Amino acid sequence: MIAHGPSPDVALSVLGRAVLLCVPGPGANVGDMTTTLITGGNRGLGRETARRLVEAGHDVWLATRDPERGAAAAQELGARFVELDVTDEGSVRAAAERVAAESGSLDVLVNNAGISGDFKPVGEVTAEDLQRVFDTNVFGIVRTTRAFLPLLERSENPVIVNVSSGMGSITMTSDPARIESTFVGLPYPASKTAVNMLTSQYAKAYPHMRINAVDPGYTATDFNGHRGTKPVEQGAEIIVRMASADGDAPTGAFVDEHGPVPW
Repeated sequence: MIAHGPSPDVALSVLGRAVLLCVPGPGANVGDMTTTLITGGNRGLGRETARRLVEAGHDVWLATRDPERGAAAAQELGARFVELDVTDEGSVRAAAERVAAESGSLDVLVNNAGISGDFKPVGEVTAEDLQRVFDTNVFGIVRTTRAFLPLLERSENPVIVNVSSGMGSITMTSDPARIESTFVGLPYPASKTAVNMLTSQYAKAYPHMRINAVDPGYTATDFNGHRGTKPVEQGAEIIVRMASADGDAPTGAFVDEHGPVPW
């Protein structure tokens, strides 16, 4: 692994220009109160992000496809629940209509919902295997972002956070010193590389929004059978930070808790 040191303020190049990313440390003030929607919010990183934002006083919509678990998690956290299946166009539209009716606008969209897919030898992976993972991890972001863009446009400081992974970095997965290079697979890494490109292109298309991708790192959650080396509180840190980005923050960046992540 390549060692990183804490770097609250880090310089990076975003969309062809040098910027300074001011990253607040743990426990820092997360800014003005926002209305935030988090997909896949009933467990793992989504749930911890929701907990942190609710605790800080934000109005949080917990969006999940499982109404029973989602409603229970929202009640426990003090959030609001909306049923949303990112693979279902009608479900996404209905969720956007409900948020519009009850909140009027949306300040922050956290595209967190994702699946890992089946772990198969590369030569055994089918197009259908990739399609299933892309339907949630990639097309789900497109469906959800498209549906909520009109509500984000009503915000004075619209923010989109796409939860990516170091597994989507071609640089990191090609570096023998990185743990990411030890995993060989198709669906999940390819989907997260696509998420990074979606982030870059959305950021260029909507320069008045702060649209960034984040790498939470190898976090212990249900997603990986709790084999991750980081506690969920640490993994969610960068999601919370970027969800709290103000108008001076960069856009089109790929970052983790220490700073820029190579594409």
